[in-house]
Amino acid sequence: MSNIKKISYLFVLLFCCFATANAQNFTLSGVAKDNETAETLVGATIKLSGNKKLTTATNAYGFYSINIPTGSYKIEISYVGYTSISKQIEIRADIKLDFNLLMESNLAEVTITSTKRNENILRPQMGVEKLNIKDIQNVPVLFGERDILKTLQLLPGIKSAGEGNSGFYVRGGAADQNLILLDEATVYNASHLLGFFSTFNSDAIKDATVYKGGMPSQYGGRLSSVLDVRMNDGNKKEYTVDGGVGLISSRLKFEGPFVKDKSSFMISGRRTYADAFLALAPDTSIRNNTLYFYDLNAKANYQLDERNTIYLSGYFGRDKLGLSNTFGFGWGNATGTLRWNHLFSNRLFANTSLIYSKYDYTIENLLSGSEFVVNSDISAFNLKQDFLFALNNKHELKFGFDAIHHTIAPGQISAPSGSSVNEITIEKRKGLEFSTYFSDQYTVSDNIKVMYGLRLNTFSVLGGGNFKTYDLAGNTTSATNYKNGQIVKTYLNLEPRFSLSFQLSENKSIKTSYTRNTQNLHLMSNSTASSPTDIYILNSLNTKPEIADQIALGYFYNFNDNNYAFSAETYYKQMQNQIEYRNGTDLRGNQNVEADLIYGKGRAYGLELFLKKKYGKFNGWVGYTISKTERQFNQINTANWFNARQDRPHD
Repeated sequence: MSNIKKISYLFVLLFCCFATANAQNFTLSGVAKDNETAETLVGATIKLSGNKKLTTATNAYGFYSINIPTGSYKIEISYVGYTSISKQIEIRADIKLDFNLLMESNLAEVTITSTKRNENILRPQMGVEKLNIKDIQNVPVLFGERDILKTLQLLPGIKSAGEGNSGFYVRGGAADQNLILLDEATVYNASHLLGFFSTFNSDAIKDATVYKGGMPSQYGGRLSSVLDVRMNDGNKKEYTVDGGVGLISSRLKFEGPFVKDKSSFMISGRRTYADAFLALAPDTSIRNNTLYFYDLNAKANYQLDERNTIYLSGYFGRDKLGLSNTFGFGWGNATGTLRWNHLFSNRLFANTSLIYSKYDYTIENLLSGSEFVVNSDISAFNLKQDFLFALNNKHELKFGFDAIHHTIAPGQISAPSGSSVNEITIEKRKGLEFSTYFSDQYTVSDNIKVMYGLRLNTFSVLGGGNFKTYDLAGNTTSATNYKNGQIVKTYLNLEPRFSLSFQLSENKSIKTSYTRNTQNLHLMSNSTASSPTDIYILNSLNTKPEIADQIALGYFYNFNDNNYAFSAETYYKQMQNQIEYRNGTDLRGNQNVEADLIYGKGRAYGLELFLKKKYGKFNGWVGYTISKTERQFNQINTANWFNARQDRPHD
């Protein structure tokens, strides 16, 4: 831990050294909040026009900071679903300026702007879509349940893994190549009822951002995409109760302040009640069946002073299926996040997070004479340190590190005495992943913005246990026993990131990006769609990190006074160390599953078209994707390219 602290302090000192004194420059900073609840607004856009034209956005905690020259400016802040605010300011010293925005349905005596927002033109990133809860609430829903994952699958480049499945494919990637985060904690299986619903209760969600390409350097660990979901902080103004009754489930949310305008909490629960109807069935075989899921979201925050805020959030969810005295099946997620926000100065913001994630499942066979129970789980402890530094009016720096300890229990089959089933225990696998990153959003001119960065990822395979190597035919070539905590092998990868936007006019821009990602955690599945019983494996002596290189080019155009947004993005992605199985592979109880794995490469390319009507009583979007996804393995199809399971040419 001491080494990590040293690295943290080194980052702070290194980048503070860049802040050379400039008597003509001052810092404008503050927080953007919802006027009624004091919820912070993530990704609100702040635009200044005057001596200089400058743009920035609030971070994941609603904080913004921008370094600007002395002068007079018109500042405008905007956020989707809220009324924009404009104000004239004079910059003669450092200023702290907070904004409280009203939802568009509310009226108040504020100065508003008539100009519609064009963030998609201004920002250098491409392949990114942001959804707030208002977007999700306006989408038609199944059985009265709003679902983030189902809404995302309506966007171009994001394809459903199949009916009755909450998994999704992004730009040719597999379902396990998407990093799903809930308040920074990894959600390993985001499905309820075998995929008909996701684990995300919309009542508890503030917003969600998905990165399909050109993702920032602070994200890593998956090849295809990042879905970053943030929970509500809780109403700091008053106590409220909200809920709903649907055909499938009911939900209830309670939130309010501990201390008004200083701290708050939010508790939101959801549960299905199909089992209540089953209990009314006259047939005993039906009445004793089990079918339900529940989830609970909770969050609390406390502002210690103007520079320090503590957050604590958690998620707990579980599914239970059972057929009388025959079969039982349950799975669930648990996450916990403790965060500390600290302002070193009005230009340097820090966030420290301690994170826990776990997913497990249990299968029970209750038939007399062949009873058994199968257990499997995956968990991770994570320490993250992130910094945001507004260097000057041209450079916004982000840097930090991320340390994760992974533990996987692939499976254990236990049976009572008298059962015909043999007990099996597969050795646990552990790994230590450490990443450090740096990125800079550089405003070259009024028309050109660049975002570049580098992420360094190391992954150490840890003992103990017996580690084997295999030849191409799957035969064991060596076996070595390693002590607990001993380093078996270390992989190191550099991940460069680059995005550039060129603004052709006020409402047109072209963008390009290059991104390299690596992945050290791999999902093993025999089926074309993901299942709650799929197992994970880590890198090993045989399994190497998956690597993807993606380049993209896009054209973005807003028209009719920014009421409509159109984009066309094309991409090409190359993938290394892709994983498949030999014919006849059985994952359940397989103590040498790596002997049945084969490794190859992949490629994906396509064109995504997107048209969105952003304002007015009638709004929505339409997307179309034409794409190709292929794989190549020496042991399959005589080493020729073949269509991957996630290949969907037209969507």
